[in-house]
Amino acid sequence: MPGKKCVAWLLFLWFSPSFAAPGADVPKQTVRTISSGDMLHWGIGLLIVLGIFFLCVWSMRKLSGITAYGAGKMRIIGSLSLGVRERVILLQIGKKQLVLGVTPGRIDALHVLEGDDCLNTSAGMQEASPSAGIDNGFAQKLMQAMKGRSDG
Repeated sequence: MPGKKCVAWLLFLWFSPSFAAPGADVPKQTVRTISSGDMLHWGIGLLIVLGIFFLCVWSMRKLSGITAYGAGKMRIIGSLSLGVRERVILLQIGKKQLVLGVTPGRIDALHVLEGDDCLNTSAGMQEASPSAGIDNGFAQKLMQAMKGRSDG
């Protein structure tokens, strides 16, 4: 600690004469007022920066619609809410259908439907309620499957 104080005093004594050098001609700077031209330049600069920002946001939205090869074959056919935060989702991937259990912490594959087991997606789409966003055909099939499992 005494070494740090000694170094601090030496630096203080060494720098202080250089700041208070007598006879040094330092030109006084004039205070410049902000004019309307300055405000106009700042406003134009701000508009340019905001325009570039919104252009980037717009391009990111447009590019997010581009899908990689094969990603367009995945779609959600239907979903059913089991609680506030739990859902069962029927997902179509190519010729397979997956029944997924979705919670905030994880996603579990409950069942895989292939071939003849796949649900008819065209009938499910006609029965869907667009206002509720839930596929009623899928909900009915799921309830039938759950009743069939509990009986057996």
